Amino acid sequence: MNNRLEELLARINLEKALEDREKKRVLWIFAIIGAVAAVAGIAVLVYKFLTPDYLEDLDDDFDDDFDDFFDDEEEIFEDEFDEDEEAGSAASRVKETASKVADKVKETASAAKDKVLDAVDDVKEKVAKE
Repeated sequence: MNNRLEELLARINLEKALEDREKKRVLWIFAIIGAVAAVAGIAVLVYKFLTPDYLEDLDDDFDDDFDDFFDDEEEIFEDEFDEDEEAGSAASRVKETASKVADKVKETASAAKDKVLDAVDDVKEKVAKE
């Protein structure tokens, strides 16, 4: 019986030793992963600190191009139109065209109204005969 008790205690001690070894192994693995992540993070931060920011240059170039575009557009409009003469004649042409279109719409509406009234009269006559 004493022998069995010693064997049981030896097994328990062996299992504890294996568990401790396993825990140490997992701890070492996490320590290595943490060290690699820390070194990678430091490397990324150093890289970002030392690398020039091209995005700011792009934004500056875009703003310059954007402003130049509108400056060029204003010059084109100033060259192409004389505000008093051409704008006035264009406005009068638009006004004349709108007037002609309005007259044509009135004529068409009047003709349609006459046709509808004639059709109503025809229906009334047919109903009265029956």
